[in-house]
Amino acid sequence: MSAEGAPDFVMETAWVIEATYAPDAAESRVPVRAEHLARAARLKRDGVIIEVGGYTDLSGSLLIVRAASEAEALAIAREDPYIREGVWVELRARQLGRVAIVGEPGARAAGVDRAAGPAADPGTGPAAGPAAV
Repeated sequence: MSAEGAPDFVMETAWVIEATYAPDAAESRVPVRAEHLARAARLKRDGVIIEVGGYTDLSGSLLIVRAASEAEALAIAREDPYIREGVWVELRARQLGRVAIVGEPGARAAGVDRAAGPAADPGTGPAAGPAAV
């Protein structure tokens, strides 16, 4: 809570993207990895990407992005060098209602009443399921 008694957080709609690696990803990512990581860092600095990283078993990557729609979220991933070069072979997106701290860089409220919490945002409930691409 803030000093004024109002919550110091908002519910923010974001998108979780899971990207599946190609079977040869350990080798095929090498030539474009620096470009991929530089882009991810830039988008993270710009507040587009909230979090990003690869699973240590080399099965895929996870991105949490700020986007207005599923199509926009998937477009962010589709513009990545890993898609262009075949390192990622499948993308899936799911809408996420996340807790963002007021003043957090890039955070934007999803029109949710801070006191009501995630149940007030119909876009983050169980009906917002996965979409495969």
